[in-house]
Amino acid sequence: MAAKKEESTGLMKLLEHQLEDLYYVEKQLTKALPKMAKKATNEELSACFTEHLAETETQLSRLEEIFGILGKPVKAKKCPAIDGILEEGKEIMEEFADDAALDAGLVSAAQKVEHYEITSYGSMKAWAEQLGLDEVVGLIEETLEEEKAADEKLTGIAEEVVNVDADEEEEADEEDEEGGTTTQKRAPAKAAKTAAKKQGTRSVR
Repeated sequence: MAAKKEESTGLMKLLEHQLEDLYYVEKQLTKALPKMAKKATNEELSACFTEHLAETETQLSRLEEIFGILGKPVKAKKCPAIDGILEEGKEIMEEFADDAALDAGLVSAAQKVEHYEITSYGSMKAWAEQLGLDEVVGLIEETLEEEKAADEKLTGIAEEVVNVDADEEEEADEEDEEGGTTTQKRAPAKAAKTAAKKQGTRSVR
């Protein structure tokens, strides 16, 4: 019995630690997402960031509800991991401000955040299940599904829009440098590449 009690105590501490960590993460995202939405040149990507900002605010409310269920004060614990990811995103926005690859870089930075959150919420859900905290499990599950959906949407944007647009602009730049002499030669290859990307996206899905 003693071993079981120690295990439960440890899991509860892990759960509380993760809760404080994720509260910090979501707070930081409410500051970062508006900047990313403003910098994105692709309308669909910008809208995705704006929509996820609204979800993030709801997710913060869920975390606050979990604090209440556990009888703990609402508290954010600084997370160096997410600070590093967001700092990388900031550097991308500065370094690629006038580059066709900006949106692709923003998608990558955003998905790193999503993957961190999916892993963290997934672990917290497993611990809550082990502790028999059904109400907490339900709240985490709602957020976890939103994070997974956001990640899938970002993947779709990257595969179907952002990367294709970046390729097309790069090819246009190359054609300008060559005096436009390769336009007809490149067109079939570019069309084939675009078709292959779309086919690959459908296959994965």
